[in-house]
Amino acid sequence: MKDIQKEIIAYIKRNRVSTTEVADCLGKTGAVANVHAVNRGHFCVGAVRYIFGHTESNWPIHDQARFVQEGEVVLMDGIDVKGRALVGELVSKFILLYRGAQAIVMLGNARDANDLIKQNYSVWCEGFNPVGCFNRDVPLTEEIKAEVHRKQALYDGAVAVCDDTGVVIIPKNQLTDDFLGKLHHIEAQEDIWFDCVDHRKWDTYDTVCLKKYLMDADKEDG
Repeated sequence: MKDIQKEIIAYIKRNRVSTTEVADCLGKTGAVANVHAVNRGHFCVGAVRYIFGHTESNWPIHDQARFVQEGEVVLMDGIDVKGRALVGELVSKFILLYRGAQAIVMLGNARDANDLIKQNYSVWCEGFNPVGCFNRDVPLTEEIKAEVHRKQALYDGAVAVCDDTGVVIIPKNQLTDDFLGKLHHIEAQEDIWFDCVDHRKWDTYDTVCLKKYLMDADKEDG
């Protein structure tokens, strides 16, 4: 049986389709707001696994990290953590090296920035804070349970693409043959645009706005 999620992941990885191009295929949407690469030069793509901490505690993150699967992108959320760092070097190392995740994307702050940089870990986060979450088991409120359920339904099984520009999430309902076709198209379009500017010496107005190369193609067909 065809697995379109795996096919899309493989195509993006093989062709290093950038977050910029993926966002364009999503109608210029899909970016995870305010997250930035800790280290430059990483390109990661994989199925999303959503995990979370809450109420100034990262106890649930330690619990959920045990079940991360190889090749996944871990989307780590901080719900009501009041700006505290979610995790630092130890948990990042466990997830990336020992569980084999592609990347960690923190919807919140990280700590141990110097060590994350030194080890060149593939981590994206909103910022840094030396003050971390507490390691204590805090009961989930009904409100937080509802938020977690909503985000799990939204993110688990989606696809994340991460590079120096940021992180883009391809929603599950976009993991289709049609979207794969859009990825093929945008890669071909990029090749044409750069050929027009680099070799034909056209300006970007003629290339991107007027798409004069289409007129040339029509002439050749005629």
